Amino acid sequence: MYYQRHIQSVIERIAKRKPVIVLTGARQVGKSTMLKKTYSRINYVALNRPLVRESAKENPSMFFDMNKPPVIVDEIQKAAELFDYIKDYVDEDVSKSKGRFYLTGSQSMKLMKNVSDSLAGRAGVVKLLGLSMRELTQSDYRTPFLPSQTLPLIDNDYNSIVANIHKGFFPELHETECDLCDWADFQSSYFQTYIEKDIKDVLKIQDESAFIKFVKSAASLTGEMLNLTTMAEICGKDVKTVRAWLSVLESSGLVYLLEPYSNNLNKRLVKTPKLYFLDTGLACWLLGWNTPEQLTNGAMWGHIFESFVFAEILKSYYNDGIVKPPLYYYRDTDKNEIDLLIESGDELHPVEIKTTSDPKKHMIKAFRKLDSIHGKTVGTGAVVCLAKERLPLVDNVWILPVGSI
Repeated sequence: MYYQRHIQSVIERIAKRKPVIVLTGARQVGKSTMLKKTYSRINYVALNRPLVRESAKENPSMFFDMNKPPVIVDEIQKAAELFDYIKDYVDEDVSKSKGRFYLTGSQSMKLMKNVSDSLAGRAGVVKLLGLSMRELTQSDYRTPFLPSQTLPLIDNDYNSIVANIHKGFFPELHETECDLCDWADFQSSYFQTYIEKDIKDVLKIQDESAFIKFVKSAASLTGEMLNLTTMAEICGKDVKTVRAWLSVLESSGLVYLLEPYSNNLNKRLVKTPKLYFLDTGLACWLLGWNTPEQLTNGAMWGHIFESFVFAEILKSYYNDGIVKPPLYYYRDTDKNEIDLLIESGDELHPVEIKTTSDPKKHMIKAFRKLDSIHGKTVGTGAVVCLAKERLPLVDNVWILPVGSI
C-alpha cells in the first residue's frame, strides 16, 4: 500500500516558483517513490546504476539531451558534473524553467555543497523523513505541531503505538504485513546497504567494526546530550574521528542534533546539543530489542519514546516545507531541563515527553524557568504522553495524547 506523503503539496508549490527542487532524506524513506507517483509522466533517471552514472559523469551535456527536462534525477550527488549543466540550462530561459529538475540525494553533505556552489537561488530544498503517524493513519491534518492547537486525535491504542515505534517508519515495512523476521531482515539489509553505498564513499572507512560500534553508540545515546567522549570510548576512536562520523550520520538523515535554546543575556544556559536517532525501528534493531515487549521492558524505553515523539514533531515541520524548524531544548547549569521548546514569534512553547499515562504537575516544574528569558513570553505548554485524551494539567499546560501530535 502506498501512503500519500504530506510533503507532496510542498514540492508542487515550490515547483511553481523554482526551476530546481532538491529532495533530501535518508535512504529508503520514499523520496523517489513519492516523486514518481507525483510526476508519473516525466523522465526518471537513477544514478545508482553504474552505466548511467558513468555516462552522466563523462558526458553531462549528452545526458540531458537523452533525458530532457522535466526530469527526476535520483542520487544526483553521485554525478556532481551535472550541476553546472543544470545551472546553464536554468539560466538560459528563467521564465520558462520552473519545475524542470527534481533532484534527490541520501547524502546531503555532498549534495548541498553542490547546490550551494552551483544552484544558489535557483533551487528549493525540502527534507523528507520516514512515514509519519499522520500519514500512516491517512490524516489530512498537516499543520506543524504547536501545543496551543486542538489537534484531531489519531490512533491512540497503546499496543499499536508501541508496535509502530518498534517497527520504525521506513515505508517498505508498512506496504504489506510483515512479521519480526521480515523486520530483522529489512533492518540488517538496510544497514549494510547504508554502510556500503553511503558511508564508504564519503568516509573511506578502514575499520568497519568500529564504525558499527559508533552507530550503535548513537542509538544507545538517543534522547541524551551529545557526549563525543563517551562515543569515542565505545568505538575505540578519537573524538575528532567520531565528530566526523557523526556529521555524516547527521547529513544522511539518520540522526538529528537538537540545539539548546540560547539567549545572550543568560550565561547559565548550556551549549551542548541533544542527540536523537530518528528512526526508532532501526535503533531497536541496532540495540538488540527484537520484540516490542523487549523495548517497553528495557531501560531505554523512555528515551526511545522521546525520540519517537520528537521525530514526529520534526516531521510535521519538514512536511510543511520548513527545513530549519524552530525547535530547541532547554537546560541550564542547575540541570533544569525541558525536553523541547518550540519558538513561535515572541512565544516559547515548552513540551515535556513522558511514557506515563497520568502526568503530574512536578514534571513541568522547569517550565517556570522560562519566565526569566528576556524578550519572550511563555506560550501554551504540554506534556506529550500515553494518556487517552486531551486534558488540562495546570493553567496554560495541557496533557496531550501522543496520538494528537
